Amino acid sequence: MPIRIPRALPAYDALSSERVFVMTDDRAEHQDIRPLKVAIVNLMPTTVDTEIQLLRLLGNSPLQVDITLLRMGSHEAKNAPPGHLERFYIDSSHLQKNRFDGLIITGAPVETLPFEEVDYWGELAAVVDYSIMNVFSTLHICWGAQAGLYYRYNIPKKPLEKKLFGVFPHVINGQTLSKSDAALFRGFDDEFLAPQSRHTASDRNAIAAEKRLTIQSETEETGVFIATARNGREIYVTGHLEYDSLTLDREYRRDIDKGLPIEVPKNYYPGNDPSKAPVVRWRAHAHLFFNNWLNYVYQETPFDLNNLE
Repeated sequence: MPIRIPRALPAYDALSSERVFVMTDDRAEHQDIRPLKVAIVNLMPTTVDTEIQLLRLLGNSPLQVDITLLRMGSHEAKNAPPGHLERFYIDSSHLQKNRFDGLIITGAPVETLPFEEVDYWGELAAVVDYSIMNVFSTLHICWGAQAGLYYRYNIPKKPLEKKLFGVFPHVINGQTLSKSDAALFRGFDDEFLAPQSRHTASDRNAIAAEKRLTIQSETEETGVFIATARNGREIYVTGHLEYDSLTLDREYRRDIDKGLPIEVPKNYYPGNDPSKAPVVRWRAHAHLFFNNWLNYVYQETPFDLNNLE
């Protein structure tokens, strides 16, 4: 079954060309089913690219998923195509009219700022507050994970000596998995790869000391990768499983062009040679993780979202 998005959204043509099943509003309204309702708070400056990346993964499922795109009304986005946010996004202040099976909060290029100095911090905090009673499961990605951990549990972040940048091996800690958490990692290999791209890290000791949080995946090189709370109703992913094949390449060349100190992304180009095309080795687990998340939400969410607790 498809994701449901407006026909005019740029992601529609991009995903259709990849044979990802997408559906327009008119066709969806003739189906007598209760689709999953998923909202995406897209904080990335690469607005359209991030839409495509996430919708590609959400569309690879037998479930019909209705997508709502949310923006921070208190923030002036400078990189989105003219009129794009006004046409396809709703202001987060309109959340009071909706309940959702799932919510995704993306990363953002503000990780070196104190949280309270981010211009939309108060608005994002209100979204997190709203999600507690009105969203079944919230998936926080990269800075979105750091922000959620800080706001909900006062977990501080720390600067890294250098940017964690590249594709890194990870494992799942099977000893900590509850039944609900295990559903998120069903089918995972003993070791899997995922992109990382960040200058900061949430404090591992503080996460471990918080009894409401469970560390599901961590390595010495990357730190905590995945943590969960409330049996999977809160998921914090510090990396970028959603990245496509060229995202790290674009970030690397952007920083080179700006004269910023940046190393070649690790384990990405063959022989660490940026003149060669990168090799994608995380795509299968990215699809698996998002599929597992949607299936978990589908299995556990009340049919009537008014019965969320």
